[in-house]
Amino acid sequence: MQLEGTIGQIHVSVTDIDRAVAFYRDTLGLPLLFQVPGQPMAFFDCGGVRLYLAVPEPMFESKPLLYFRVDAIDQTFEALVADGVEFLAEPSVAHHDDRHELWLAFFRDPDGCVLALMEERALASA
Repeated sequence: MQLEGTIGQIHVSVTDIDRAVAFYRDTLGLPLLFQVPGQPMAFFDCGGVRLYLAVPEPMFESKPLLYFRVDAIDQTFEALVADGVEFLAEPSVAHHDDRHELWLAFFRDPDGCVLALMEERALASA
């Protein structure tokens, strides 16, 4: 038996659930599915994959690198900078081939977890 290949949920450790919810919901604009009453847990929808934020027990701590696909990285970058997000660098090309360029811009959430904006641009000649 093999896995079907889809991811249902990704966990990100946080230290302050209210601060994390405000950042992911209000700053990044991700749809909040629900918070668990009385527990430091919140769930967001990321295009059908649940993003699970929690203050975890030590054995469940995680620091994944999440790439958020966007259609217009320059405009998204500018909007997030205006909202106070500090980027590690401006958007730049990380890879290109005959048909596409991969643009990336990295930033951190309030707990220091590295996140990225990602845009795949079709080349005009493609």
